[in-house]
Amino acid sequence: MLLSKNFRKYYITYGLYFIVGIAVLIAVDWFQLDVPKLVGGIIDNLKSVSPNAQQIEQDILHIAILALSITLGRFLWRYTIFGASRRIEFELRNVMFGHATKLSQSFYSQEKVGGLMTYFINDLEAVRMSFGPGILMLIDGLMLGGFALYRMAALNLKLTIYAAIPMTFLTVALVFIRKTISKHFKSRQESVEKLSDFTQENFSGITVIKAFVREMKEAMLFRTRNLDLYDKNIKFMKYIIIINIAIGIALNLVILVIIILGSLLVINHQEVGLTSGQLTEYLGYFFTLIWPTMALAQFINIQSQAKASAERIEKFLNQTIDIKDDSDALEILDLKGSLKVEHLTFKYPDGDSPVLKDVSFDIKAGEMVGILGRTGSGKSSLVDLFLRTYNLEPGMIYLDGYDIMKLSIRSVRHAMGYVPQDNFLFSDTIINNIGFALDQPKEEDVVESAKLADVYDNIVEFKDGFMTMLGERGVTVSGGQKQRISIARALTKNPEILILDDSVSAVDTKTEEAIIKNLHRIRKGRTTIFIAHRISTVKRMDKIILLDHGQVVAIGNHKELMKTSPLYQDMVKRQTLENLVQGGAIHEGL
Repeated sequence: MLLSKNFRKYYITYGLYFIVGIAVLIAVDWFQLDVPKLVGGIIDNLKSVSPNAQQIEQDILHIAILALSITLGRFLWRYTIFGASRRIEFELRNVMFGHATKLSQSFYSQEKVGGLMTYFINDLEAVRMSFGPGILMLIDGLMLGGFALYRMAALNLKLTIYAAIPMTFLTVALVFIRKTISKHFKSRQESVEKLSDFTQENFSGITVIKAFVREMKEAMLFRTRNLDLYDKNIKFMKYIIIINIAIGIALNLVILVIIILGSLLVINHQEVGLTSGQLTEYLGYFFTLIWPTMALAQFINIQSQAKASAERIEKFLNQTIDIKDDSDALEILDLKGSLKVEHLTFKYPDGDSPVLKDVSFDIKAGEMVGILGRTGSGKSSLVDLFLRTYNLEPGMIYLDGYDIMKLSIRSVRHAMGYVPQDNFLFSDTIINNIGFALDQPKEEDVVESAKLADVYDNIVEFKDGFMTMLGERGVTVSGGQKQRISIARALTKNPEILILDDSVSAVDTKTEEAIIKNLHRIRKGRTTIFIAHRISTVKRMDKIILLDHGQVVAIGNHKELMKTSPLYQDMVKRQTLENLVQGGAIHEGL
């Protein structure tokens, strides 16, 4: 049974279900053993000189009543014990998912999605089996087996001792083999995780694989991982087969002993007092004993698998939640949108050196600000800190005058609208993707946001319009359409602070100008931050913050920076030259 801290609470929560189910199960186990006794009585009655017909009728009626009661009892214990296990599986999966949503970005940078999915499917199923069939097999095996042995011993103690010897050796062997089964099952689960990781990654990157003509290579790598899983499955099943063979041999030996010795006892009935009816009753008890023996073997198998899976789930649930509120965190949901950064220095938890160094600047509420810099200058890291994706030292970032580390995470993120660099879209309709931030998105709001993001015309061209179902990660739309749908999603929220992380890089200059013009019009009085590497994106902003190697090297509008910042001037010249070269190439092509 699973008794670690993340599992034992469920025995208390669903204690009533387990108590009722186990009580009914024990009652069924006891009363079903009356059937062999009644059958044996009927046989002896029929063999007697003058059979008692009335007694035989009563015994048959008794058997029928027992059969009906046992059927009802089995339904009840299945409903309570198996029902509880399903409820535990449901609750545990919710707990796991809730925990997963609270884990930091650092955790997901080290773990793969395919591997995490095995926790929610394979491992959770093994744990459910421990709470349901596992408990059933343990209780049923011990109680029904104990009751059967008791009645067998009451009929003939000596014969029962002979029959118990092989079963005792079998039980001891099963206990010793349990650890080996658990070890091989854990190894198999790890192999499943690796194969799942590989498969998920290949399906997500299928376009790249085809573009580089790597189908055969990836197929060979898949075969290697699949073969590893096959080998571990075979090793695991070998032990299961060994157990089944051992049980079969032990049971056949016992049956042979009972038949030989029982027959001799019936022949010598006058001396030892064992009738043919009693031998039939004894054999009935023994054949009833076969299931408890198999059940205990299955319990060891289930428990071994559950133990390995529970350790993996336990490890996942014990992952520290790094990004969380302090006990005295402030809940403020009407923030205005001003930001102040003071001497901000930050390095990633697994990093060696800071990605941001002594960064300071102010953003007033309602300003439209561009944060510009070359690749690796720390722009996206700054966004992560605004969104409280990572922890900071106190006193480095202030939101409306409040230390961002003193505000609740909900308060911070409630004020933010974010368009990520990868423009992630869900496998859902376009209307649900754009209205994602709202519990009940209105069609008119979604349509308006799509128009502002300059993607409305593209959407209405689709056969199903806003009800078009997107493929995984939005694969059914182009890169530019993904970006604009992501922008529309953020606009629907209408946040106090809108952050666009390089969010117009995949659209042409005309579309970019249209989006920025719309944002200037509708975002008056609300803070908007553009993270960019293109000058055209930020040149009309109220303020441009220029980063280089994790430091602020200049702050000002386009005109001011053209006069004061050599780096900004160099970027403008380079991008102007690139545009001229691209324009010339297009002209030559025409």
